[in-house]
Amino acid sequence: MKRFLWRGFVGLLGFWLIVTAASFVFNLATNPTATAPAGLKYVDAGGFKTRYDQWGTSGTPVVLVHGAAESVDTWSRLVPLLAQNHRVYAYDITGYGYSERKAPYTIEHLAAQLLGFLDAMHLGGPGEPRPILVGHSLGAGVAAEATLEAPARMGGIVFLDGDGLPLPGGRPGPPRWLIVPPYRTSLFRLVLDQGWLLKKIYNSACSPGCPQMDVDAWTRPFRQPGAEQAIWQMTANGIPAVAPDRLAKLADLKLPKAVVFGADDTNGGNATETATRIGAPAPTLIPNANHLTPISSPTEVAAAIDALR
Repeated sequence: MKRFLWRGFVGLLGFWLIVTAASFVFNLATNPTATAPAGLKYVDAGGFKTRYDQWGTSGTPVVLVHGAAESVDTWSRLVPLLAQNHRVYAYDITGYGYSERKAPYTIEHLAAQLLGFLDAMHLGGPGEPRPILVGHSLGAGVAAEATLEAPARMGGIVFLDGDGLPLPGGRPGPPRWLIVPPYRTSLFRLVLDQGWLLKKIYNSACSPGCPQMDVDAWTRPFRQPGAEQAIWQMTANGIPAVAPDRLAKLADLKLPKAVVFGADDTNGGNATETATRIGAPAPTLIPNANHLTPISSPTEVAAAIDALR
């Protein structure tokens, strides 16, 4: 029995040494860095060097807050429609896109960047126009926290494919052993190079009518310096979100609210429960749409934002 256990231990040790050596070699042989696209605009948003863009010249301002693994580019099909009636602003959340990556990536930390962005865009301050915040998926929680911290600055809030809550059951991020170098680096780079897998994930979150995924456009932000470390820091404790009892305080705020979900969305939470929780009217459910409604259904999303009263 002792000999059997010893051989098992030696076998496992040998396997671990082989996997670890292979991981080190793979990491040395691969280069995940990529240059950022030319012509990006940046602004200081509460101490964060923040990539942003803006569209439109008149109307109520709308600030778009993207979700996890997204960026300003996620809104590319929606902003031409919104800009017909609004001044539209979008920015990259720290940790994603091309903004500066700065820990700790708590919901309060992300809300501070959003409030700093409003300052930089001259929105919501004394004598300034109050914006409508539109938060997609993770962005719903960021928009909610910013609104709870500074309600007088906001002209309305839209929860788009997101309930703002922690993941069900408080699910943590990846197993701790996976986020230990060198394995986390190997895993991160392997996933980025699996275009077929990323397309499968994209297609599962988007309706059949979505445009084909541009893998390079989606993965290039994750090849920027510091991106890998930021991802592991962000996911170690789950997606940043607002506690249920705090989120319920939105119901007491007298400002326009809306909940807009893809009818087939199983990732953003329960639309009806979300609307009840924050004191919004019955949710708008977009037929034949999944979790990426800004991409799949820009016309319907723009109409719901335009209708906010």
